[in-house]
Amino acid sequence: MLLFGFFLLLAWPFIILITACHPQHENEPMLEWKRTISSSVLSLLGRAIVFSMGFRLKVKGKLACPSEAPVLAVAPHSTFFDGIVCIVAGLCSIVSRTENISVPVLGRILRCLQPVLVSRVDPDSRKNTIVEITKRATSKGKWPQVLIFPEGTCTNRSCLITFKSGAFIPGVPVQPVLLRYPNRLDTVTWTWQGLTVKQLFFLTLCQPYTNLEIEFLPPYIPNEEEKKKPFLYASGVRKKMATALGLPVTDHTFEDCRLMISAGELTLPMEAGLVEFTKISRKLNLKWDNIRKELDGFAAVACANKGGRIGIEEFAKNLKLPVSDVLKELFALFDRNGDGTIDFREYVIGLTVLCKPANTEETIQMAFKLFDSDEDGYITREEFGGLLRSSLGVHDLDISTLFLDIDKDQSGRINYDEFREFALIHPEYAKLFTTYLEQQRYWALQEAENPSTVNAVKVSPMKAKDEDSISDKKDD
Repeated sequence: MLLFGFFLLLAWPFIILITACHPQHENEPMLEWKRTISSSVLSLLGRAIVFSMGFRLKVKGKLACPSEAPVLAVAPHSTFFDGIVCIVAGLCSIVSRTENISVPVLGRILRCLQPVLVSRVDPDSRKNTIVEITKRATSKGKWPQVLIFPEGTCTNRSCLITFKSGAFIPGVPVQPVLLRYPNRLDTVTWTWQGLTVKQLFFLTLCQPYTNLEIEFLPPYIPNEEEKKKPFLYASGVRKKMATALGLPVTDHTFEDCRLMISAGELTLPMEAGLVEFTKISRKLNLKWDNIRKELDGFAAVACANKGGRIGIEEFAKNLKLPVSDVLKELFALFDRNGDGTIDFREYVIGLTVLCKPANTEETIQMAFKLFDSDEDGYITREEFGGLLRSSLGVHDLDISTLFLDIDKDQSGRINYDEFREFALIHPEYAKLFTTYLEQQRYWALQEAENPSTVNAVKVSPMKAKDEDSISDKKDD
């Protein structure tokens, strides 16, 4: 920490010199002599600060000049320490919140980077950010390179999730940058689960050293089709990076991670269930408006089965779809016993949750109707377990204890009114339905209308609380 402070003091006069007489929200690139000081002197002192924190850097490949690759796409993004690549790349521009410019010390340092600023209070800010990135990327070297983490969130480096299209909309060459942390003890990975920022920072400083490998791949030049379709461009770059890293890719998106975060905040152990269901449904190109019309028919089929299990052929027949790999993937999601059969009632409830996310009470009523096999208005403990698995995505919850809490008269069965009364006292069981699914349905419709650009200008309809919590974590 002493070395950190010492090198920061050495850098401070240069930071003042570079930012003097330069507006906070600049529309023009920095003067050439200021950029030279920033990319040479400050970059050197930045490396000294990184060294004082115990990082041992190993750089492979060659950084392309701004005219060759105006945008740097960095992955996998797993920690706030990934910002070190900005120093190695000669203090290129980054994307940051407008509020950070006003933060003491940090604001001055950010201004040296000529960041692309995003305002959370401006509804057009994200669209303007894409315009600004495009302007800089097509300036033919007048602006410094723009560094972007296309995954949009931190993961655990086990795979590459879907790249957002923002960095690829300009259609200019992008230089992929790979990050590796080959350490026996991992003190850097920062996701929505696990240690906090302060804990990770402290543990990292306690290590004798922390290895970080940065590899610059040759610039990726898009073909004509990729220039017209940014999502194809993003997919091509991700495939190239995944091959070089030896990692698999996954169709999960930043929005899926939002769902997992929200589920974690509700303390419900279901994080992946609805995410997988939504992801596979998108692959099958299921139209929610059409499915909503067919829900009553699906429910009738499920009621007729009375808990009977069906195979993949009958499942495909009910959905009026051919048996394909994607359909088998969806089927496997509900094949909990691995015996090649599923309870069709669980699928119907899952569809109800996705198509009618706001109608919590209607969904629970349908669940009770489907699992009330003898139609006496009551369900047993086993039936209640199936209801929770399908409608709430809960798998590991102690069903016995929960059932006894609801079954006040200890009759061994419960009705809808008893569960509703319990849900009013424990609203987390009802709250899950409206946490995220309306947003998923909204973007599914948007993607159907304009798939090439929607990912670049997404403005989340989630409440400000969720937006702030994720933005704060990302921008730290």
